[in-house]
Amino acid sequence: MQRSRTRQKRKKRKFLSIILLILLVIGAIFAFRLYSSFNNALDNIVNKSALEKSDKRKKEVSLENKEAFTVLLLGVDEREGDKGRSDTMLLMSVNGKENSVEMLSIPRDTRVNIAGKNKKDKINHAYAFGGVDMSAKTVEEFLDIPVDYYVEMNMDGFKDLVDAVGGVTVDNPFAFSYGGQSFKQGTIHLNGEEALQYTRMRKEDPKGDFGRQARQRQVIEGILDKGASMQSLWKYNDILGALKSNMQTNVSVDEMMDIQKHYAGARNNMKQEQIEGTGQKIDGVYYYLVPDEERDRVSSIFKDHLNLQ
Repeated sequence: MQRSRTRQKRKKRKFLSIILLILLVIGAIFAFRLYSSFNNALDNIVNKSALEKSDKRKKEVSLENKEAFTVLLLGVDEREGDKGRSDTMLLMSVNGKENSVEMLSIPRDTRVNIAGKNKKDKINHAYAFGGVDMSAKTVEEFLDIPVDYYVEMNMDGFKDLVDAVGGVTVDNPFAFSYGGQSFKQGTIHLNGEEALQYTRMRKEDPKGDFGRQARQRQVIEGILDKGASMQSLWKYNDILGALKSNMQTNVSVDEMMDIQKHYAGARNNMKQEQIEGTGQKIDGVYYYLVPDEERDRVSSIFKDHLNLQ
């Protein structure tokens, strides 16, 4: 009897060992496929040439040392017959040592000096004049801080990314309808098309463009939360497909890995800043005018966060 039990235990351990080995092999194959797909997708996503190195950086940012860096997110509204405009302009500084993020949505009608053009215009027109680099250089001149990285997203393709992560859940502050979609007040789940319209409405919002910026942040945070979950691993093909078709960035695969390794906790401590100004028409064109002292105030917040003061 004792020998029989011993043999059964050995068979059970052997069986469990075989199951574990099979799981490890499957896991290794899955990890290899994921890494290969990731690298293949990056061939179409990474574009280092679109953004020249900032002259406001004296030395390279060390991601391994968790040094603070900036990212300019451009949501581009591409239009038939022209290059399009940056419908959304979101600046983020990420500090790995403090594990925190500062965010600023720059109103698209903000009147600034367009870098390289020597003219005053709406900040979202910088993209139409000179693409990513002119947008970044205009932001740098406006706030006197470097733009280290960029992420350019086609706003129409934005819905593909939301669908790829299985939709997002947001807390809508008030009921409204826009773009053929109706949004009730309270907690709602959005698919890609709904999320796109949810982030585009601004004229009916009591807070105007600032209310729109808050809704954009909700959706972006929803995508980040879903993308960071284990469940998203099973949707990686859909996610990479959405990114490959609709996104460009100068963040390399190695830099992405470093950011994930050293800055992952920062996404749980995100603070949104707001730049105050007034709306005014100049020569019949509406602009958002930001006083110099307000611009300096916001600039100081980012310089402190980037350890540039």
